[in-house]
Amino acid sequence: MYTTKGSKVHLHVKEYASIYMFVSLLFLIGIVFGAVIVNSMNFIQKQDLFFYLDRFFGQVLVDPVTSSGSLLKSSLLYHLQYLLVLFVLGMSIIGMPIIWVLIFMKGVVVGFSVGFLVNQMGWYGLLTAAASIAPQNMIIIPVYIIAGSVSMVFSFALIGKLVAKRIQQPLLPVFVRYATLFAILLAVVSVGAVVESYVAPNVLKSVLQLVYNSN
Repeated sequence: MYTTKGSKVHLHVKEYASIYMFVSLLFLIGIVFGAVIVNSMNFIQKQDLFFYLDRFFGQVLVDPVTSSGSLLKSSLLYHLQYLLVLFVLGMSIIGMPIIWVLIFMKGVVVGFSVGFLVNQMGWYGLLTAAASIAPQNMIIIPVYIIAGSVSMVFSFALIGKLVAKRIQQPLLPVFVRYATLFAILLAVVSVGAVVESYVAPNVLKSVLQLVYNSN
């Protein structure tokens, strides 16, 4: 049974490899664009932004800004809404460009966050980014890339059904697989939300103690 499922997944990825590559490339371009935005900021803008960031780091060292439970709830709600939007856009056909924008903007946020920390703090910024951004995003980013890709695949299936009416494959089984996969992705991204709420803050606090004690 597991071999059959594995072969189906392999065939699916092989068939739609170009879509997965496109979405991944879109995300990477977003990261580069986010880093470029950091370099385009003037000195005063960087100093103003870092002032608030430094105050936030100081607050993290003294006392958690919010409880892990509250952070988990807000994180789960955010990821649920994000995946739900991708799910709905995949069914709308015309929402495909919005899917591209969402994936691109996710890359921009990551690129800007990492780029700004490195720009202002050097190697310590890279270490801080690794502690605060990397743990949860190692899970969340692949989920978003898969979700965006699957949404595009479903949109193309709808287009094929509407335009090429000679295709006789019923749409309901395709939709069931589509919804099931998103349910699985939601479960996986929930793990990322737990990491974001309970693991990342503690790792960030440890790194900030190292950074501030060394300065």
